[in-house]
Amino acid sequence: MFDTEQFIADCRSALAADESPRLVREVVTRAVSDPAAILKELGEPKRGGLHALYHSEDLTIINMVWAPYMTLMPHDHRMWAVIGIYTGREDNIFWRRISRRNGHIEAVGAEALAAGNAVPLKSDIIHSVTNPIPRLTAAIHIYGGDFFAAERSEWDPETLDEQRWTPEHAMRRFEESNWIIDHLGVDAA
Repeated sequence: MFDTEQFIADCRSALAADESPRLVREVVTRAVSDPAAILKELGEPKRGGLHALYHSEDLTIINMVWAPYMTLMPHDHRMWAVIGIYTGREDNIFWRRISRRNGHIEAVGAEALAAGNAVPLKSDIIHSVTNPIPRLTAAIHIYGGDFFAAERSEWDPETLDEQRWTPEHAMRRFEESNWIIDHLGVDAA
């Protein structure tokens, strides 16, 4: 049985016991092993968006919902993260800097995540994310810091030029991605 408040308490306890993502990943792994329980507690996702479940200086927990076919440009977190998928699929492309001077990046790997997967991301990771399926994907994302206040970067998807990341831009991108639900009749569920 997934309970949001208990999940938050378990993540806080895990972080207090170990500042690395190791114990937090164990909490997330247990949670996403029963996707139906998370869906029962959080509800069936209807639209893409970032839904903060918990937010402090040292820990942020977000229920992240990706609209069908949504892609988020390459970005960094500058803090560790744990991603736990509970419905749908998330494809990640991993990038590395090839030039400190102009901030350009190149792709170096990829990983597809499906319901039940819980994976850690190191604090220096750069990745882009795509929901490649014609329905919503939802995941619990845990960050080892203040996701909304951290100074971070994102890269233009066409030129791969580095620019400043803002939470407002990210939230707008999630809302704009809902056009496929609103205008093309793609089934959200």
